Amino acid sequence: MPYREERHVQGVHQVVARRVSGGITVPVLVTPDGAIGESAEILAWVDERTPPEHRLFPSESGERDEVERLCRRLDEGLGPRGRRLMYIHMLADPKLALRFNNAGVPGWEDRFIRYGWPVAQRYVKRVLGIRPGIEVEDEAAVFDELDYVAELISDGRPYLCGEQFSAADLTFAALSASIIVPPVYGVPLPQPDVLSPAMAALVQRAREHPAGRYALTLYTEHR
Repeated sequence: MPYREERHVQGVHQVVARRVSGGITVPVLVTPDGAIGESAEILAWVDERTPPEHRLFPSESGERDEVERLCRRLDEGLGPRGRRLMYIHMLADPKLALRFNNAGVPGWEDRFIRYGWPVAQRYVKRVLGIRPGIEVEDEAAVFDELDYVAELISDGRPYLCGEQFSAADLTFAALSASIIVPPVYGVPLPQPDVLSPAMAALVQRAREHPAGRYALTLYTEHR
């Protein structure tokens, strides 16, 4: 399904999202049917317009419920915890953070966030609820979710909900990206050789986890 992507820096993204959808979060998918501002709703909208053999939500209600339940769990746990943990580490290295954060954004936004970095940093910390010691809680929560995913695939099933690649696998891959920083991704991500020792060790630990290895496999096989 062809689409055109617009990228924006933190803060500006809220202005753009509000203009096109009325909300303040991204991604926002602007469609002929209107703007959709929630990732789960975007995925459902696209899936309904995908050939049946490639759909990510099962047609059988019980199987679909299982996929949707796992997506919700990952959205509520792994997503926000992993994202905040990544920000905590990256905010400590502004030069590296801005190098990857600003890839593909309009030039004025790149200059805006560079000159206003102290303000942007405070904004991110406030929005994400970053406080001293929260990284310990987040890391434990992230690896609890990785353990949960690893348990699901420990019986030898090829995918999280059985024999077919589903929205649950896509959601897991997307939300684990902040921790495993896959080499194959839609935009360049900082790899362990340029990360701080602490962040590099975290990434390496996540990649070596059975669930992390599974996520990396998803990126290479379903790119």
